[in-house]
Amino acid sequence: MHNSIILVDFIELRRSQGMSLERGGVDVGAVRVRPMLLTAAAVVVGASVILFDPPFQGVAVSLMAGELASTVLSRMAAPVLYYLSERRGDSLPSSPPHSLQNA
Repeated sequence: MHNSIILVDFIELRRSQGMSLERGGVDVGAVRVRPMLLTAAAVVVGASVILFDPPFQGVAVSLMAGELASTVLSRMAAPVLYYLSERRGDSLPSSPPHSLQNA
């Protein structure tokens, strides 16, 4: 979840700097992929320590699999869904309607 928020925020930052939606999405993939993969790798390596302790083996496997799945899904699903949402115009308006600005 946190990765998805970072990706969308980064795309919005790039768009506020004048980049197109498409270019912002590509840029976020190029810039944020390494930190996200390093974080996931740190969780997997940390969980591997308890992988060989029988009482905690199930927790370690769940933690490792969940981190890998969430990293892959957030890297793919969040930018695509955000792109589709913005292309359709389903996002909230960035400024209030004209009738509310003068109130």
